[in-house]
Amino acid sequence: MTVRPDELLLATGFPTATRDEWRHLAAAVLRKLGRADEETPLDQIEEKLATTTYDGVRIAPLYTASDGVPATGLPGTAPYTRGTRATAGGWDLRQRHEHPDPAVTGEAVLADLENGVTSVWLVLGPAGVPVSDLGRVLDGVLLDLAPVVLDAGADTLAAAEAWFALTAGRDVASGGNLGADPLGLRARTGQTVELDLADLARRAPAGTRAVTVDATVYHDAGGSDAEELGCALATGVAYLRALTAGGLTVGDALDQLEFRFAATADQFLTIAKLRAARRLWARVAEVCGAAPGARGQRQHAVTSDAMMTARDPWVNMLRTTLAAFAAGVGGADAVTVAPFDARLGLPDAFTRRIARNTQSLLVEESNVARVADPAGGSWYVENLTEDLAKAAWDWFTEIERAGGMAAALDGPVPDRLAATWAKRRANIARRKDPITGVSEFPNLDEKLPVRSAAPAGRAGGLPRVRYAQDFEALRDRADAHPTRPTVFLATLGPVAAHTARASFAANLFAAGGIATVTGDVADFAGSGATVACLCSSDRIYAEQAGPAADALRAAGATRVWLAGKRGTSEQVADYLYAGCDAVAVCDSTLDDLGVAR
Repeated sequence: MTVRPDELLLATGFPTATRDEWRHLAAAVLRKLGRADEETPLDQIEEKLATTTYDGVRIAPLYTASDGVPATGLPGTAPYTRGTRATAGGWDLRQRHEHPDPAVTGEAVLADLENGVTSVWLVLGPAGVPVSDLGRVLDGVLLDLAPVVLDAGADTLAAAEAWFALTAGRDVASGGNLGADPLGLRARTGQTVELDLADLARRAPAGTRAVTVDATVYHDAGGSDAEELGCALATGVAYLRALTAGGLTVGDALDQLEFRFAATADQFLTIAKLRAARRLWARVAEVCGAAPGARGQRQHAVTSDAMMTARDPWVNMLRTTLAAFAAGVGGADAVTVAPFDARLGLPDAFTRRIARNTQSLLVEESNVARVADPAGGSWYVENLTEDLAKAAWDWFTEIERAGGMAAALDGPVPDRLAATWAKRRANIARRKDPITGVSEFPNLDEKLPVRSAAPAGRAGGLPRVRYAQDFEALRDRADAHPTRPTVFLATLGPVAAHTARASFAANLFAAGGIATVTGDVADFAGSGATVACLCSSDRIYAEQAGPAADALRAAGATRVWLAGKRGTSEQVADYLYAGCDAVAVCDSTLDDLGVAR
């Protein structure tokens, strides 16, 4: 009989590794990269490899048992960091529908439900299906089996009345929501709608919540993870006040809320965000006097709209797969995966199928849902959760000091989100935050699928940003030109000397929709290009960059770039290098090439 040890020692039989040994190995790599030397102290090696998030959270390159793990409880118990469910199990596969034709939407809803989707998210009103067609859209749907979440914006009350009429005398599946979110609507559109949340809660069928705290609006405005969490907490607290003021108990009020968060391709931050959100909400519920069993947070994770691209849209399948994986591992109760062509218009049957099968594969084939809180116990994830929760709590208390979420929407919220977006936008422009298929490895010959136009988005409110927007605007500008804008890459020396920088320059210009041709300096005159870029090694630049630049200008070049370190040649003023502002480079190059704005 095998005796089960009290502690599983995975490294048994291997020599013990120390932190200093790891530092020595890391230092050797940094020295080869020129980021450290023999005099660099070992305790500075980790700092050189550490990164900082947009919330100021430091992410170390190495986490060990010495970093400690904050107390997190058990799955299914307060503070619910490890999830609201005590045992492993699949999440609710929820898909979004916004096609304005009720017949098309009704057919798509049934197809989804027959092929793995377990709940329906309906956009109603001007941005989706007419409220009057709610019954038609749901004709054939077994409402006692499939929860329905409404998203009607300014028409929330009318949509709720239609739902009450449709479900009168019928059993309704638990997990649906009327979608009342007046603060979220104001943040997204600038519209102010008066809703009696307590009255909606009392009238809602059993199993249907009344209120959604949609924090994705703050993510879509360029906000960070902690900013999204802090705004969600402040909004949730505002709704708790309204519900309890309307006569609901704290426990009943808590049960009326569902929180919606963005899930991104940064899987660890998404996992930590969802875990931190539950811990923070449990603390709010505790302060409000709720019993431990009532402090759990109902979460709906939606793959980020801001991260989706119109260019090379097939890469979105990879982004949404990572995001859905992170949402599931992070403990979301419901997950929505956006179709990969979401930026191009209304999705078709194929892209909806790919979206729902992404989740089915994760649950059924990859077995992601068979373990409760699989990230729990990871020194990295636990510390990241803790640090993110602290940053979010600080932001939440700042909003409360400003008078609550309603007041903060006219004060610190838009300003702080704008500041974060400015930082992110600069990093994207410098390709420090790369976007595959857009800022890195773009395909100028791609043929994009054609989709029907989506209903006009809701105007007003906080800005709605896309991470790829600046590069895609450049691509649109270049594509509108009668011919493909082209830069000549003037290569100096042997192939081995110029290949790396020529590839770098070609990739950078392509991100702005600019093609490149390569040749010797003497070939420039016959290329038809008016802008050139020198490509070679530092050693060859020292001897040939100046004369080559002069020769290119004599042959008609209106601008000469050099792919390399700034200041390499006195005869060249413009440089391409890792970390340069690629958006500015491509924008000015399109100007030089006579491409209209």
